[in-house]
Amino acid sequence: MATIVHWKSWSCSGRVRRKGRPTMSAHRKKKSNKSNERHWAAWGGGRFLLLALILVANQSFAQRIRGIQDDGNAAASGKLSPDLAQMLRGNARKPMRVIVQYKNAASSKQMAKSQFQGAKLNSTLSLVNGGAFTMSAAAIRLLAADANVAYISPDRKLKGMDDLTASAVGVSAAWNSGYDGTGIGVAIIDSGINDNHADLDDSTGTVSRVVYHQDFTGTSTTNSYGATWDLYGHGTHVAGIVGGNGVWSGGRFAGVAPNVNLIDLRVLDKNGSGSDSMVIAAIQRAIALKNTYNIRVINLSLGRGIPTSYANDPLCQAVESAWRAGIVVVVAAGNYGRLSLNGSNGYGTVTAPGNDPLVLTVGAMKTQNTFDRTDDQIASYSSKGPTTYDHVVKPDLVAPGNAMVSMVDHGSTLEWKYPDNKRSGTTYPGYRPYFSLSGTSMATPVVSGAVALLLDQNPALTPDQTKARLMKTAYKTFPTSTTATDPTTLQTFTSYYDLFTVGAGYLDIAAALGDNDLAPAATASALSPSAVYDPLTGTVSIVNGSSVVWGTSVVWGSSVVWGNSVVWGTNVAGSSVVWGTSVVWGSSVMSGFSVVWGTSIGSNSATSVVWGCSGFDAVDASSVDAAGDE
Repeated sequence: MATIVHWKSWSCSGRVRRKGRPTMSAHRKKKSNKSNERHWAAWGGGRFLLLALILVANQSFAQRIRGIQDDGNAAASGKLSPDLAQMLRGNARKPMRVIVQYKNAASSKQMAKSQFQGAKLNSTLSLVNGGAFTMSAAAIRLLAADANVAYISPDRKLKGMDDLTASAVGVSAAWNSGYDGTGIGVAIIDSGINDNHADLDDSTGTVSRVVYHQDFTGTSTTNSYGATWDLYGHGTHVAGIVGGNGVWSGGRFAGVAPNVNLIDLRVLDKNGSGSDSMVIAAIQRAIALKNTYNIRVINLSLGRGIPTSYANDPLCQAVESAWRAGIVVVVAAGNYGRLSLNGSNGYGTVTAPGNDPLVLTVGAMKTQNTFDRTDDQIASYSSKGPTTYDHVVKPDLVAPGNAMVSMVDHGSTLEWKYPDNKRSGTTYPGYRPYFSLSGTSMATPVVSGAVALLLDQNPALTPDQTKARLMKTAYKTFPTSTTATDPTTLQTFTSYYDLFTVGAGYLDIAAALGDNDLAPAATASALSPSAVYDPLTGTVSIVNGSSVVWGTSVVWGSSVVWGNSVVWGTNVAGSSVVWGTSVVWGSSVMSGFSVVWGTSIGSNSATSVVWGCSGFDAVDASSVDAAGDE
C-alpha cells in the first residue's frame, strides 16, 4: 500500500489588521481579457462562497488605503499611476518629479501648456510621447484633466529590490536593455500569493499580474485578519522578489523581472507546512498550464531532508518532469549551513529537491550593505554540498538572500511573528507595505527572476542552456574564508569558498545577457556533476561529463563547450582535488568526513546522522530566515 510522507518544509526565510488594497476577488474592479484572465481553483468545495462574502466586506476600507481614485475626478482617475494618486491624496506640498505621457507625440504647444500650469520641463521623452517635469500637486491635477494626456507617473528611481541586490547581480543592465520578463510566466509553488498589493499590478495599475490561483493544501485560503490566498506570508514575499514592480517604494524594492506574470500554486499552509503530494500536484499543474500562461520557470523556495537517492525520490522525479517539459526549475539549497555534526561544518546539508542534478539549486549571499559586490559574503546558514546519497555538486549558484526586502502579506503568520521586520515604502507616509526576510528561499527568486530576463531576451533557450549560461557567466572572485555572527545567539561561523559552498559562483545577470555561448539544447546536457572519493589517496574529485556515471552531461567536459576551469573558476580545475581536508574539516577530519561521505560511496550512514527524522523536525529554519547574518 502506497503511503504519503508529510514533511515540514523550511521557509528560506501579528495580529495586524490588513491595511492595503482591495482583496482579490470577483469584486475587485480590475480589467481582464481572455488572454490574461485570472483563474482560481482549490481542493475542497464550499470555500469560494465564504471567501466572496469576506472580500465584499473588506473592499471599501482597502480601496480607501490604496487611493487610486483621484478626488472624484472621473476624467483624471484613469490617468494617474496608483502611487502618484496616493501621493496626491496625502496632501503633498512639495513639487514632485513626474513623467507625463501624451496620447500622441508631444507638441511644443502641449509642453508649453504644461509649463503654463506651473510645471518645469526637465527633459523631453519623445520615445514615450512625453516629458519629465517637476510640478506641484495642483498642477498635476490640472494636467490630468487635459484630454491630450494619457498617463502621469512618478519619475521613479530605477533600483532593484533593494538597491544593494541590484548592484550585486547587475539587474539594471537588463532593464536598460528593455528586458523585464514581459510575457514570461513564473509559477510560484509556495504558501500562496496575496496579490492585494500594487506592486503586483501591470503598468496600468488595473490588472493583476497574478494570473492564476490554485490551492493544494485543502485548508482555508483566507483568515479573519485580511490575508487572502497566502496565510503564511512566505510566498507573497518570494513573488515580490521575482516580479514586484516597486510601485509602493518608488522602484526601490522592485523585483528582478518586474513585468512577469505569476502563477500561484499554494502548497504550504498558514504554518508553512506541506507535503510531497501537494508539491508534486502543483508541479503537475504547472506543466499542464505551461502553454496557457507561457510558464517557463518554477520557483521552489522550499525543501525537506533527503531520505533516498534522487533517482528514487518522487519529489525529484516531479521536478525532472517539469525540466523535461521545458520549464527551468529553480530550487533553494536549504538553510542548514550552520549544522555542524561531528565537525562537518555544514557540508552535506542541501535539501530535496535541490539535490537533483537537473535543476538549478541556489545558495544565499549577503551584500554587506554596500553597492560593491566585491565585499559580498556567503551567508553562514546557506546549505552546502555534496548531496546526501548521490554526492551531487550543489549548490549550482549563489545569489543575494540576506535581509531581503519584498512585499508584506498583511494578516499573515510571518507578519504577526516578526512585526519588527516590516519596512516602509515611499508613497504612503506611515504605511509599511514591505517586509524583510533572510534565507536561501529569498536567494532562489532572485535567480528565477534572472531566468525570466534571460528568456525575455532569448525565448528559444532550453532549461539546460539557461542553467549553463548562468553558471558559466557567474562572478567567480571570492575570498578563501569569512566569518559571520548570528545576531541572536552571537555564535560565530566560518565559511570556506569551495564549489560545495558557492557552486559555479555569484549570479551575474549582466554577464549572462552579454554572453552568446550555447550549451547543447538536449535535456540533461548540463547536469550538475558529482564528486567521488578515492580511498587510496584520501581525496575527493569532481566527475566530469565524460564519465560513465554522467555520460549524458556533456557541458562540463573539457572538449565540448567551455571546460571546467571556466565554469567553476579557480576553485576547481579539471578533475583535480576539490576537497582540501585542511580547509574543509580543520582538526576534525575523520569525524566530519564520515557525516557527509559515510564509510564508502553510496553509504546511507550520512542520512541517519544528518536527516534523521527527529533531528530534521527539531530544526526551526524560520528563525534563521528572520534573523539572518551579521
